[in-house]
Amino acid sequence: MNQARKEIHCDSVYEMGITGAGVGVAVLDTGIYPHEDFGNRVVAFKDYVHHRVGPYDDNGHGTHIAAIIGGSGVSSGGVYRGIAPGCSLIAVKVLDNKGNGFASDVLAGLGWIREHKEEYNIRIVNISVGSLSRRDMTENSVLVRGVDAAWDDGLVVVVAAGNHGPGRMTITTPGISRKVITVGCSDDYKEVDVMGNRMVDYSGRGPTLACVSKPDIVAPGSGIVSCCNQPARYMTKSGTSMSTPLVSGAIALLLERYPHMSNKDVKMRLMERAVDMGMPHNQQGWGMLDVERLVL
Repeated sequence: MNQARKEIHCDSVYEMGITGAGVGVAVLDTGIYPHEDFGNRVVAFKDYVHHRVGPYDDNGHGTHIAAIIGGSGVSSGGVYRGIAPGCSLIAVKVLDNKGNGFASDVLAGLGWIREHKEEYNIRIVNISVGSLSRRDMTENSVLVRGVDAAWDDGLVVVVAAGNHGPGRMTITTPGISRKVITVGCSDDYKEVDVMGNRMVDYSGRGPTLACVSKPDIVAPGSGIVSCCNQPARYMTKSGTSMSTPLVSGAIALLLERYPHMSNKDVKMRLMERAVDMGMPHNQQGWGMLDVERLVL
């Protein structure tokens, strides 16, 4: 992720005019394509890259992520349904058509989410975005401060561990934050295509430079089928980017059932209900996500 760019302020935002349909999940990514599986649940779209008003996704990554969280699966007869198909989706485009972006746009997106969290009932922020730049690897980095501020505002911030493993200190920023929920891949022993490269044992591992054990939890991320940026079509992607929305979707289900839970309550419940895989803590965190155990 590039670091420096003069920030451009844009006040235009796309609104469906439908709010309160479910727990709001904000997705900071490449945008969102108005796929049939979202119905009318994309309640807002904000574009910090090209400053367009209507929802779009010129890469496909953001659409894939959003549908893992909340796709209805209607185009597949329910086969490829997301984890929380009743949630509302708020898409914030901070990455371009190649999946690259600027820290300033991510920070602007986080700021916008914080400003509008009550309006769109935003409870969760999914960030399948990360940087391994040396300047970003400290807890004082602007990205860590940005996600920490969102967490301090009461939002559940869920961040990918990154695909630079299996070495130590390979958690990408802002996943190094000790406050947010950092998600690794539970099945990265499978050789898969990640961003055009054949990879295995790629999930980011801790500790961080500040000796914080990460990731916090792991979930499947290999060969995940979800919506793409074409009508009624699906595609397969792999990586911790796909593991992260599985956790975000599970948290959306949890907050649907227990709306008064705080972000700290959510984090504690994830820790208590995760399934120990018998791996080192800096590889699996608390263990693997079990949606049924988490929600019941």
